[in-house]
Amino acid sequence: MNIKKEIFGQCPRGEKAFLFTLVNPNGITVKITNYGAIITAIEMADKKGKKENIALGFRTLEEYLSADYLANYPYFGAVCGRYCNRIAGGKLNIDGVDYRLFINNGPNHLHGGQAGFDKMIWTPKTIDMPDFVGLELKYRSVHLEENYPGNLDVTILYKLTHKNELHIEYKAVTDRTTVVNLTNHTYFNLNGGEENILNHQLLINSKKRTVTDSNLIPTGEIADVTNTPFDFSTTKSVGADIGLLPDGYDLNYPLGNADKKMVFAGKLSEEETGRSVSVFTNEPGLQIYTGYYIPSLGERFGRYSGFALETQHYPDSPNHPEFPSTELKPGDVYKSKTTYLFETTK
Repeated sequence: MNIKKEIFGQCPRGEKAFLFTLVNPNGITVKITNYGAIITAIEMADKKGKKENIALGFRTLEEYLSADYLANYPYFGAVCGRYCNRIAGGKLNIDGVDYRLFINNGPNHLHGGQAGFDKMIWTPKTIDMPDFVGLELKYRSVHLEENYPGNLDVTILYKLTHKNELHIEYKAVTDRTTVVNLTNHTYFNLNGGEENILNHQLLINSKKRTVTDSNLIPTGEIADVTNTPFDFSTTKSVGADIGLLPDGYDLNYPLGNADKKMVFAGKLSEEETGRSVSVFTNEPGLQIYTGYYIPSLGERFGRYSGFALETQHYPDSPNHPEFPSTELKPGDVYKSKTTYLFETTK
């Protein structure tokens, strides 16, 4: 197990960002920067031993800060918060008080607002243990940052194990009632970006989805997906039915784990390389996004160039009391865990 720290770049306000490279004995490499808690790369071998990056990202901080990238911002590899996904109309009511959040996705609030956790400098600490290497990242989101109530202290722990698992553990505490919904927004491309993800195979451990309106806000209905384009309860290619949808897939699948225990959420695989990533989580939902709006930057990326598997609570939960609650009160601890398991078949 090995972990290395190096300078990644300088932020507009003068802070230094660092890049941390985690390597396990099997050659799995995960690169993370404390700017936005971003996973910049995940490198693994294919069935022929060829090692490639399977996560969409950049090699320099300047590219993450570029105007072209931010103009059509896809949140490559970032931790999104204080509330990932959408909140309808940016409207939030907590304890009878109305809060108006920044509108940055049509008529809605998305991924924490104008300057969410994805654009913050986190305080890093490396961890080197016999069976894993890790990076702990801490950030204090002050009261009314992006107009969310409460001082929120957040800790993220990335752990790469000798079993080819990447654990992401989140903890948060607050001094007044607020909402919290955190996820990592890594996009996977298991053929190393040589093709898009439409030939990838997908399995989701759910037969239900949250129905949304034209702005991707839940209506409150939970629908059965059997015999619809949204059914991945048995493995099929991502592109099998995607032509029936105007913008590809961007939806939440309830996982049925009301007891908050770790469950298998899904598996993305690619036949030519033999690579796969399986997802386990204690979150109640899995949001998938096929990257219809990923921008083309030079000859890189573009539509369907990556596939996001985002473990989280449901979109717009604060405005749907029937959904699992995202409310966090003083004295309580927000805890969330996701595990990505990387495997290669011969």
